[in-house]
Amino acid sequence: MNMLDLAQEIIKGRRISREDDLSVFLNCDLEELCKGADTIREYFIGDKVDLCSIINGRSGRCPEDCKYCAQSAHYHTSCEMYDFLPTEKILEACKLNEREGVDRFSIVTAGRALTGEEFDKAIHAYETMKSQCKIDLCASMGFLNEEQLHRLHMAGVTSYHHNIETSKRNFPNICTTHTYEQKIETLKKVKAEGMCACSGGIIGMGETWEDRLDMAISLAELEIDSIPINALMPIKGTPLENLPMLTENEILRTIAFFRYINPEANIRLAAGRALLTNDGEIAFESGASASITGDMLTTVACATIRSDREMLKSLKRDVTPEYWKNK
Repeated sequence: MNMLDLAQEIIKGRRISREDDLSVFLNCDLEELCKGADTIREYFIGDKVDLCSIINGRSGRCPEDCKYCAQSAHYHTSCEMYDFLPTEKILEACKLNEREGVDRFSIVTAGRALTGEEFDKAIHAYETMKSQCKIDLCASMGFLNEEQLHRLHMAGVTSYHHNIETSKRNFPNICTTHTYEQKIETLKKVKAEGMCACSGGIIGMGETWEDRLDMAISLAELEIDSIPINALMPIKGTPLENLPMLTENEILRTIAFFRYINPEANIRLAAGRALLTNDGEIAFESGASASITGDMLTTVACATIRSDREMLKSLKRDVTPEYWKNK
């Protein structure tokens, strides 16, 4: 199948499903696949690149056994450990990102779910940011219930992040302390609350290409709005520390077919940008339309906000946040 023709079919309304022959994405010419993905991105998303940044609001001592994660208490890593940050420190980081022109800012916390007094502190932090800043607000706090998601929404959070990580088949190989089904249920609650649902995963954890395709289809079935694609950066002390790094072509092929399968979502570059030419420049011409920028959660940042903005401007992409346009 000609991938440029398939791209036009998708623009005209066709959607890829489990019933389709997905092997076409694995066997086609990569350059043609990426060109078609960029055509789809241009039609559905346009030139605006959505930039988000995060602050690690609570670090370490996580009881979950996710095999890729430095923050799991099951493994011996050099991860920092601290309780929920003071509102003042979070607000300072939020204002810095707003000054630099990031579209949205998120508090991310280690653990199965943020609860009790620490959840109340998070609500206070979001209410403070909402009252003093114009930047969009996001959260990533684990398995929250309907009431908690509603409280976050009322406090100013418009987007909630909760990765499914991999395919349903492969998930038990990555984590045993919670289930894939629990992930799906949380995302359904996010959608029911009327928040933007952000969910993706990590590639390079020993999964097959079919697992990656399955993850892309599952996210399409959930109608996920924002899909972060992380390339594993193996962390010493975790069970995946000795896995080989992915090649750039593997990452680009994945980004491109995620765009074909999720044409209207923001396909977001996340961890692993250091494996890509010029921090991902070519990926933005292969279907990507968004990125995490600035400080990363558990790996060293490979690009600053300013260098990201300059790189994207060189591609003639729009990096002006809405709150700057309304000044």
